[in-house]
Amino acid sequence: MKRIFLLPLLALAIALGASAQENRSDNGGRRQYQVFGVAFYNLENLFDTINNNGSYDLEYSPEGAKKWNGRKYRSKIANLARAITSFTTPTTPNGPAFIGVSEIENRSVLEDLVKAIDERLKSEGKQPWHLRIVHHDSPDRRGVDVGALYNERYFKFMNVTNTPLIIADKPNFRTRDQMCVTGRMGADTVSIIVNHWPSRLGGQEQSSPLREAAAATSKHIADSIWALRPNEGVIVMGDLNDDPQNRSCAQVLGASKKAKGVAEHGFFNPFWSLLDKGIGTLAYNSSWNLFDQIIVSGSLLEQNSGEEHLHYWKAQVNNFDFLKDTEGTRQGYPLRTFASGMYLNGFSDHFPTEIFLRRAVIKK
Repeated sequence: MKRIFLLPLLALAIALGASAQENRSDNGGRRQYQVFGVAFYNLENLFDTINNNGSYDLEYSPEGAKKWNGRKYRSKIANLARAITSFTTPTTPNGPAFIGVSEIENRSVLEDLVKAIDERLKSEGKQPWHLRIVHHDSPDRRGVDVGALYNERYFKFMNVTNTPLIIADKPNFRTRDQMCVTGRMGADTVSIIVNHWPSRLGGQEQSSPLREAAAATSKHIADSIWALRPNEGVIVMGDLNDDPQNRSCAQVLGASKKAKGVAEHGFFNPFWSLLDKGIGTLAYNSSWNLFDQIIVSGSLLEQNSGEEHLHYWKAQVNNFDFLKDTEGTRQGYPLRTFASGMYLNGFSDHFPTEIFLRRAVIKK
């Protein structure tokens, strides 16, 4: 059945609470879709210039090795604002409903980013998004947190919980908490767990148990939600420091490569097939990884929910050309802020990712 995108209906889209909508005729009637973008972006060491964390924060201060000063910080903020304001599509012309972020130092850097996003939109003659912030100080030793930005026109915030990662045999281990943000998109409630799982420091295999524990924590959070609200959609997103086929994602979390057959309280990973096609979010040793994943529960699949409830539509890596390095061996990789100690004035060492959810609205 042919699908027609009607972009001029922005006012109607706003009334429905979605960024835009897709129309198609169905047996002489009209079926419209509310469409919601849900994105994730590792902002790569978004630190301010003030050393608040001793030796862990010294690197990102004017006195540190990176000579991190106000000019570089403002440029980083402006670059990230340029990237995020590009998260628009014909069906989401006002950007995503929700953006999870990682590698942020504190709430104030997100406040600066939100201001820069609106300033850029205004300079382009567009309406500001007025994004809201969700932030929590994690116990991570480096002082980096996860957080979220959301557009309250499309995501109605309800509550947030933060869960620490406890490693039984490592009582002094400190990393990012897992932030679970619950809100309404259209007529449905969804919980989004924003993650930044432990790194591969020390080797992939040696550090894998830490990420497996993080995956088990995400699964526990989801199970706790379903114990109270069995039909709720759950999204696990973040820089997982593992690829979709690795044990943490594929076995512990149980995120399947294919949507078919995924149970309501199972998980589907749409980024697995993208990695199979050679599409990644970061590159290392001339090969691509896809650590920045957005994994959806079976309760967000049309086969389980029905099309009149919120359900997964499609996924993409936002690997825009301007986010890519154009130099030497780094050509085509994410254009980062620093590489090999050299200031590149880039964006991030990760590409952002995004999925699109939609629900049908039947018009009589």
